[in-house]
Amino acid sequence: LSVGLALSPLIPAGPWGSCVAEAGGSQPVSLPSSFALNMGRAGSDLALHFNPRFESHGDARIIICNSLQAGEWGEEQREPDFPFQLGQDAKICISFDAQELTVALPGEQQLKFPNRLGLEAIEFFSVEGDFRVKSIKFK
Repeated sequence: LSVGLALSPLIPAGPWGSCVAEAGGSQPVSLPSSFALNMGRAGSDLALHFNPRFESHGDARIIICNSLQAGEWGEEQREPDFPFQLGQDAKICISFDAQELTVALPGEQQLKFPNRLGLEAIEFFSVEGDFRVKSIKFK
């Protein structure tokens, strides 16, 4: 599954702590490989590539975050705390300001990623991989 949305009107950065993009869904009962949430200016300029990997690219049960600028990947940030469980629903809430993006994960876990592109508004949002999307909200 791969779904990409060009957003109009744009979704601006909100006050610190406000959820600007929220995805809710579930993981398949059988072992998925990975899924990704991408947000930024366009598919070639991503402020956040959020990629939980159950078992993919030689990784297991790890979250990879990165940015993509003019088609070039930045340095990966690897988060070993993996809150996702097979067959369970998961709610992911993304907020951002001029300095960083914050991803609220299941179980009160949060991770922070630098806003390397200086993103001020979300123009593009996509979901890829083994994640059954039930809802996506933009606030």
